[in-house]
Amino acid sequence: MFVIGLMSGTSLDAIDGVLAEFPPSGRHPRTLAHASVALPASLREELLALNSPGADELHRAALASIALADLSAQVVDALQQAAPQVPRQDIRAIGSHGQTVRHQPQAGYTLQLNAPARLAENTGIAVVADFRSRDVAAGGQGAPLVPAFHQAIFGGDVLRVVLNLGGIANISVLPPDGLPSAGTVIGFDTGPANVLLDLWCLRHTGRPYDANGRFASAGQVRHALLDFLLASEPWLGAAPPKSTGRDLFHAAWLDSRLNDFSARSDSTLSAADVQATLVAFTSRTVADAIHRHAGQQGELYVCGGGAANPVLMRALADCLPGFAVRPTDVLGVPAQQVEALAFAWLAHAHVQGMPGNLPAVTGARGPRILGAYYPA
Repeated sequence: MFVIGLMSGTSLDAIDGVLAEFPPSGRHPRTLAHASVALPASLREELLALNSPGADELHRAALASIALADLSAQVVDALQQAAPQVPRQDIRAIGSHGQTVRHQPQAGYTLQLNAPARLAENTGIAVVADFRSRDVAAGGQGAPLVPAFHQAIFGGDVLRVVLNLGGIANISVLPPDGLPSAGTVIGFDTGPANVLLDLWCLRHTGRPYDANGRFASAGQVRHALLDFLLASEPWLGAAPPKSTGRDLFHAAWLDSRLNDFSARSDSTLSAADVQATLVAFTSRTVADAIHRHAGQQGELYVCGGGAANPVLMRALADCLPGFAVRPTDVLGVPAQQVEALAFAWLAHAHVQGMPGNLPAVTGARGPRILGAYYPA
């Protein structure tokens, strides 16, 4: 079965897509093509604005959804050009995540902007979308959904932790010995990854992200600020299942902490020092979660945009001396393709009538088939 997966994450940089070939079991798919289309700055700014209440937001959200669908169709076209040996009519489905603008499982909803009917119309391929809502309806967090995929793709004969460093960081703790029962896999969001780093970098350098960690490298970790950030957010100490997003970790969150810290401290913080400390904040929150739920040693495989940041990767290795820290590339799936492949896997599971969630991870009342189907 040929399936496309599309993902635009919290970092709001691009829509990534893969075309994958799945065996009936869904395990060990083969990626045939990868493509990415950057989000225009105007759309990125609008999506950021739609994370907060605003004027005429229903109309604006609908227009943003249409723009996302049209960009998604461009990714599909690029995948087809990269893999012309797969006729479009042979592609069974597109798994389209959409763009999260509200994530409030405690209130009973999660909202991803998407226009799956338009995408199906423009591509001539069936679309599976709205993957998170059924898990939330069953009492779950609706996130993270990738641990079931990580279990199927990356499970091995030793303890492995898979870390996704998108806008938000999440981990999947995979016990050894192949495919364990669903209840033994642990997965949850650990806190911010790139969302605060990108925000601070854009504000002080004009660049959307800190390429190769150069901005952070120019500063020093301020340990008093790091300790203050770690102690100031109760969510970090909450037990899983748990998930988060821009609803919590946003500019106002960061500014309020920096203002409170400055009011209590006589020291002066440079912008680069803050960036370096935010790298340490991400690595510490990830490491604390791994030590609490996976022990002191094992294998850590990193995916997402943060895997390309050598400063962040070194900080993780320093915080996790008992873990071999490597990108998922060494397991055969490039770090930048993992999330798109996950939503191809979830679309494959939907078409096959298989559950896509792990109740022990999300807190749902039981396994559920995820997503809504839009025929070609």
